[in-house]
Amino acid sequence: MESVRQFLATPVGKFVSRYILILVVGFTLLALRPVNDHFVDPYTTLVAHEARVVLNLLGEGASVHGKILSSPRFSVAIYNGCNGLEAKLIFLCGVLAFPVPWKQRAIGLLLGILAIQLVNIIRVVSLFYIGIYAPSWFSISHVFIWQTLIILTGVLLWLLWVYRYALTTTTRPAS
Repeated sequence: MESVRQFLATPVGKFVSRYILILVVGFTLLALRPVNDHFVDPYTTLVAHEARVVLNLLGEGASVHGKILSSPRFSVAIYNGCNGLEAKLIFLCGVLAFPVPWKQRAIGLLLGILAIQLVNIIRVVSLFYIGIYAPSWFSISHVFIWQTLIILTGVLLWLLWVYRYALTTTTRPAS
């Protein structure tokens, strides 16, 4: 018990404690029915519309009905787990928990969330085309490949932000 208290008193322990607390609060909020109904579902529909725009720029003739993204060649439902919010939350918690001035946090949040959104739209569009051209690969691509890649995107962007924006040149490890 004493070693746990000692760990929590260290800078790393404080970061880990804050990260876990913010993550638990964030996932709890996302699970609440009013948050789901008034934020998560509309946001998921927005993701479908953004993917529709990209698909139409590529000549697909896609449309959105609710959270269903479809074209004459394929249709897919975009559910809450497919909207990139989990990766954004993992990234956001890391940025908010890291002990730096708010200016660096704001830069991280803005750039990271935009980057994760972009990667997630690429994910949805690529899965749409996998559904058209390689439907037997759709489930594997969706569940194993892209789910892993989108979470890794959040983690890697956080590491990049820590190195680029959060650590000063005096605290950055020697190259």
